[in-house]
Amino acid sequence: MLAGAGVLLGVAAGPAQAAEVSYTTHCVPPAGIDPVDGTTKVEITAPATAKVGDTVDIVWKFTQPASKNPDIIDLPADSVQPSGTLKAAGAQTADIAMQGPRENPAIPKGAAMVLSDMKGTLKLTAAGQVTLTPDAYTVNAMSTDTKCTPTQTVQPAAAIAVTAGGGSSSSSSTSTSPDPTGSASQSASPSSTPSASASDGTGSGQTDFTGKEVQVPYACKTPIGDKSATSPVQINAKKDGGNFDLTVQFKKSVMDSPADIPKGSVKPSMEVALGGADKGTVHVEGPTNANDIKSGDPIEIPDLTGTYKPGASGESTLSPGVLTINALGTTTTCTPTKSEVSLTLDTTEQASGASGSTTSSGGSTSADGGLAATGADDHGALKALGLVAGTAILLGAAVFTFMPGRRLR
Repeated sequence: MLAGAGVLLGVAAGPAQAAEVSYTTHCVPPAGIDPVDGTTKVEITAPATAKVGDTVDIVWKFTQPASKNPDIIDLPADSVQPSGTLKAAGAQTADIAMQGPRENPAIPKGAAMVLSDMKGTLKLTAAGQVTLTPDAYTVNAMSTDTKCTPTQTVQPAAAIAVTAGGGSSSSSSTSTSPDPTGSASQSASPSSTPSASASDGTGSGQTDFTGKEVQVPYACKTPIGDKSATSPVQINAKKDGGNFDLTVQFKKSVMDSPADIPKGSVKPSMEVALGGADKGTVHVEGPTNANDIKSGDPIEIPDLTGTYKPGASGESTLSPGVLTINALGTTTTCTPTKSEVSLTLDTTEQASGASGSTTSSGGSTSADGGLAATGADDHGALKALGLVAGTAILLGAAVFTFMPGRRLR
């Protein structure tokens, strides 16, 4: 009613804080943890009035997430990231991709989740009232996803009164991308643009695209403690029809091995973060070590490869994301504390593409929604972090602490 009054009076209103919307939600944690049925409470902030052709900023604030932190492990600060979908309806229909930075206080076992505010944008294409309704969302914590879906009809949380202006006046279905800005700890949304040395994916008949080498600061969760390091990483692509074969290269070796490691016992993988027109992650992985690694020899991360199937048309960015290393029964997870785009590609949407999902190198795709799962299909990574002793655990922690070393290439 207030929005309508604004239109009739011709007064441009500022951002309006909507009333809280509450809805029952079914949340599915990683395999091995029981699903949770709870209540989600959300506030949506959006302009009360705008014109056709405007691009408006929208904020999704969690006043109460539906699920708590399971009784498995304390979640450290800046380890949780939400993403989700906001439904636009009325004069214009759209699925608005929302995403928050990886920012949170330390969350003890069993405590309520604390999620950052999610942001998104919507370009207005038709005059009339556009309503905004919260929908499904995903909570990514320590390389695992919890997916939460409404189990009842959700009421609109905000409305925008759109008046005629520049741009199209016809109703359309639009999908928008999340706000690419965020804190330094946000790993899944690239916050910087590639330099002129990075390929932009254009060029008639071009099939090979070389990314720029970017310095990636990692925060690593090892079985016996936290480590940090910076490593230069480069993402290259080769076009194959509408898809791209990716190769991720680490340009420096890691530290020397503190002990003998048998062949076939070390396997790395990464979730390449998508941005720009596309969203989600692409899974790339490398082979296990083909030879025994003797104590004192350098540890190297081999080239990581996988296939990127675009989920959107436009200019899509690729940035180094979460690195996972499985060794001797332990898992070390390294999350970038600052994202930087290595490669930008002009993409064309493919059926069952990456937008909103995680694509594995084998071509399978996980459930849609959010910045996606990075790691095993169960919550073993969380349990591994709780271990504090054992020769294999100590070795796994020591091997994968990043330190500058000699170039391998």
